[in-house]
Amino acid sequence: MISLFGIILKILLALVISFLGVVLGLFYKGVDRKIAARMQARVGPPIRQPFIDFFKLMIKENIVPQNAVPWIFNGAPIMALVSAITILLYLPIGNIPPLLSGYGDIVLIIYLLTLPAIGMVVGGFASGSPYASVGAQREMVMMMSYELPLVTTVIALGWKLSLIYPELNIFSLAVINTHPIWGLVGPLGFIGVIFLFITLAAVTPGELSKVPFDAPEAETELAGGILVEYSGRNLALFGLTDAVKTIVMTSLTVALFFPYNISHLLALSGVFALIVDVLFFLLKMFLVMFVEVTFIRVAVARLKIDQVSFAYWVPVSIIGLLGLMLIVLDTIII
Repeated sequence: MISLFGIILKILLALVISFLGVVLGLFYKGVDRKIAARMQARVGPPIRQPFIDFFKLMIKENIVPQNAVPWIFNGAPIMALVSAITILLYLPIGNIPPLLSGYGDIVLIIYLLTLPAIGMVVGGFASGSPYASVGAQREMVMMMSYELPLVTTVIALGWKLSLIYPELNIFSLAVINTHPIWGLVGPLGFIGVIFLFITLAAVTPGELSKVPFDAPEAETELAGGILVEYSGRNLALFGLTDAVKTIVMTSLTVALFFPYNISHLLALSGVFALIVDVLFFLLKMFLVMFVEVTFIRVAVARLKIDQVSFAYWVPVSIIGLLGLMLIVLDTIII
């Protein structure tokens, strides 16, 4: 049984992780916008711009449309932000284990990832705007499209680990993070893991509603779509949710595919090892964000919603299933 001190300590650590997750998310969001602008030969906004936008929105008037359902309209951004922050508590940071963990927490994370999208859908429908309704319908279609490749990736990794470590809680992210998949497979399985990484890399911009998978917002078509009626504090909360989800998706990719540390290579120990591994973890997150978000949205134009659905249901799902099949074949041959 956890003591009262243990409960208070976990609450304090949860508050610290939440604060750092929000700050880091806004910082990475600023870096992403700056790099994307430079790649497009633009100056771009300063890296601190997401912080400026957040504080500016927080002091602006929070307008609720006349046709909206107020308690749903105002509650949706809070639900989205809380569910995104909750996922942070299940993610390891470098060699620091997650604050919360247990059997099947990776499955819980997948469910929690759907809640911010559901919050946006509910808020969009509750706003009473036709633009927001169209955006909400697109968000639902996209959410149903990328779930299959996302789940395929997690199941493939969990299935392989269950064969090698049957005594462990293989669907725990902490277990996956401490047993890198690359060293557990043969040549065929190695190729399969690469396919699974490509699958998750394709799912990430969809989860974050970034180009080319930003059809639900599509500013040039729907004037902001699903968020068109939001302003002030509510819009600020959705902005924070987007920043936190960026941290969540990049951390999840690092934990599943690149959970390596470098402190032991430098013969470090104690606090220095902790600091170096955390900094290395932040560097990996930045590189993953650049590949999965920044580079893709600069290099590819926005897809129409039917193209988004086709992309996830056919090529991305096939790549994910192919990765799963290669891991199975690799296991059978070995």
